[in-house]
Amino acid sequence: MEKVFVNGDEISQEAIAFELDRLVRFYATHGMSQAELSSNMERLRQKAIDQAVGAKLLFLRAEQLDVKVSGDEIDAEVEKVKSQIGGEEAYRNALAAQKITEEDFRKELEKGARVNKLVEQACTGVEEPSEEDVTAFYEAHKSEYVTPEQVLCRHILVKGSDDAALDKIKEIRERILAGASFEEEAKKNSDCPSGANGGSLGWFGPGMMVPEFDKAAFDMSKGEVSSVILTQFGYHIIYKDDEKKEMELSLVEVHDQIKDLLRHNARGEAIEAFVAELRANAKIERR
Repeated sequence: MEKVFVNGDEISQEAIAFELDRLVRFYATHGMSQAELSSNMERLRQKAIDQAVGAKLLFLRAEQLDVKVSGDEIDAEVEKVKSQIGGEEAYRNALAAQKITEEDFRKELEKGARVNKLVEQACTGVEEPSEEDVTAFYEAHKSEYVTPEQVLCRHILVKGSDDAALDKIKEIRERILAGASFEEEAKKNSDCPSGANGGSLGWFGPGMMVPEFDKAAFDMSKGEVSSVILTQFGYHIIYKDDEKKEMELSLVEVHDQIKDLLRHNARGEAIEAFVAELRANAKIERR
């Protein structure tokens, strides 16, 4: 595995993983599908490495400038952490689990706060996206802002691929076609945990189920009981409760999401320009 060094100090894999996780979560909340994330994972990893290098350079610069952070500011960061993880007891348990003292943890928070102050300085002058910017971006990327087709289904699973399993699922299907409740049959006979909820799988989109199941669910009509379907899990029958067609999201629905993305991009450009100057005076190696 490639290693990256900044002025002789190795960038840890944990730091790269942290940046990669941030990138994946950010793009996932801004419309990138799981399939797109998977296909772009190597590019995202390289971006995560660049960001980890940038974070290291920012830390070194903040240290060099001796950026000041007050005790009150660290107290506020501690309280934020406590709120995020569930309170004082959870905070104490987390420190104990990581075998770190509160003093050392506060020092780590101070390092992050110093870098954050430096980042804010680098972003001084970055303007908020205008309404015209948001509208223009939406019009240029309208096709990306859609809710995919979805279906609401129940299913009954009989595990196995032998004749006994096939006979059992056929008998269940015949009873349902004769008027038995799909929900009750699922509760009594399904080998899937969803059976406890009458076989309900909730709403799901294309590609979320195994291919054979996925195709059947989307090809069916609302209110229809499927034929018997064989997947890697066993034999299934599906009941389609409802469906939603693909819909284009309005500007109002995605306004805040787009504004956040544009703000992120603008700040990113300012930070990249600042980090580029730091890179020019640093020794960065890949081995």
